[in-house]
Amino acid sequence: QVQLVESGGGLVQPGGSLTLSCVASTFNSDFYAIGWFRQAPGARREGVAAISVTDATTYYADSKKGRFTISRDDDKNTVYLQMNNLGPSDTANYTCATTTVRNGYYYRYLWDYEYTTWGQGTQVTVSS
Repeated sequence: QVQLVESGGGLVQPGGSLTLSCVASTFNSDFYAIGWFRQAPGARREGVAAISVTDATTYYADSKKGRFTISRDDDKNTVYLQMNNLGPSDTANYTCATTTVRNGYYYRYLWDYEYTTWGQGTQVTVSS
């Protein structure tokens, strides 16, 4: 089973940027995509973005388009989430996960129950 390790979280001022990393023990055909999710205290987990590890397809939550960018480096088995113009509402624990769903409806890749393997998460705090 693939293992995922996130890093890159921390404290950032409003308006700042941060890039999170999700290192997978392997990129193989056992799963189709890696997604980023976040959960703020008292809130349900929400999908942020996802990227296929087999083709160039990316998936974004509507509210994150233009401000967040997901990418991958196959040589490093790593998926990145670049976040710009951060605000206090972006404060959350960010976690990456894998899904085996293929050829699915676009927004399925932003639904946490479609994902089976999860990392431990990295905390992002946006505050002055």
